[in-house]
Amino acid sequence: MLQIAFIRENQEKVIEALAKRNLDAKTTVEEVVELDERRRATQVELDNILAESNKLSKDIGEMMKAGEKAKAAILKEKTVSNKEKSKRLAETAEAITAELTEKLYTLPNLPADIVPEGKSADDNLNVFEAGEVPVLHEGAQPHWELVKKYDIIDFELGNKITGAGFPVYKGKGARLQRALINYFLDKNTAAGYNEVQVPHMVNEASAYGTGQLPDKEGQMYHDATDNLYLIPTAEVPVTNLFRDVILNENELPILTTAYTPCFRREAGSYGAHVRGLNRLHQFDKVEIVRVEHPEKSYEALDGMVEHVKEILNELQLPYRILRLCGGDMGFTSALTYDFEVFSTAQDRWLEISSVSNFETFQANRLKLRFKDKDGKNQLAHTLNGSSLALPRVLAGILENYQTPEGIVIPEVLRPYCGFDIIN
Repeated sequence: MLQIAFIRENQEKVIEALAKRNLDAKTTVEEVVELDERRRATQVELDNILAESNKLSKDIGEMMKAGEKAKAAILKEKTVSNKEKSKRLAETAEAITAELTEKLYTLPNLPADIVPEGKSADDNLNVFEAGEVPVLHEGAQPHWELVKKYDIIDFELGNKITGAGFPVYKGKGARLQRALINYFLDKNTAAGYNEVQVPHMVNEASAYGTGQLPDKEGQMYHDATDNLYLIPTAEVPVTNLFRDVILNENELPILTTAYTPCFRREAGSYGAHVRGLNRLHQFDKVEIVRVEHPEKSYEALDGMVEHVKEILNELQLPYRILRLCGGDMGFTSALTYDFEVFSTAQDRWLEISSVSNFETFQANRLKLRFKDKDGKNQLAHTLNGSSLALPRVLAGILENYQTPEGIVIPEVLRPYCGFDIIN
């Protein structure tokens, strides 16, 4: 959530920055500033009445001691009137604050200066490519055919048990999936990330804290009985570990990693581009989350990008990195880099990771602060990234490593799998 003081003091800058997201925010920004002025004016009036009431109480006490009961009675009438006024003002201030908060929730994060302008994924900026696209043998197949051929993932069985988008991993497919999870976690912990296991359901406050609500409620599975949400990513519970926390400056940075299943309704997704593992309702992902000092968060973002690059280099998959344009960037992000693996069998790029800096946007919602060297509380910066999302990584491995003899396992994964080929 954007900070109200920043909006108030930088209205034109906010409007101009959000225009990079193709959003006309002028009316909303003006409404936010007007509500904030009303809230502050109401609070001043309330504070004045409360101060007057405190003084009256003191005066009444002195008059009663002096035996001036008649004068004290007059002042008591005034305190009754003030009490009614303060109650009305408190209710007004609460209502204005609630309306202001709802308005603030509708404003996305401001894009960083280096975010390119653009309206869609077509306008994203390709900033890096690595790896060689393999030349596949004649008769090479996409992964949804390969998994049938080798009986390692069963989409029909998952559909019977639950529905479309909930695959069943079998035999070497399940072992390869587990190998990827362990490999990703080992890489992250070796890089200094502290591993945690977190709940797979979160409450409403957690979903608001990281920005899934009110922006993405239609994409999350919701249990209305207990008002809990299945997590769309480990980012949500992991980042909320630090909700309502005041850190000491010397505790920064904090690096955390977690493996979780992820659940997304993916409403409106259909067509060949979502076939097989390309888009699922339940999938596995290993996440990295950082809490950083504001002066070091972009250096940390660069480090996260390099970390994911190292993983993909070890997997020897052809990949590219995109800097997302304003029109394709997530609601909470100030800057995002997407990693995409090239699927030779599908002849297309598959997104397998997003690495983002949210600056203070999430921290403001979370009330995640740190005490600086002067003892003042400041909002921290939060960052997160996939390292990695498994379905499309798995699809890339199955398709790019296929041979007439079977699917060769990347060398770095063989110690985790216990086998070197699926045949």
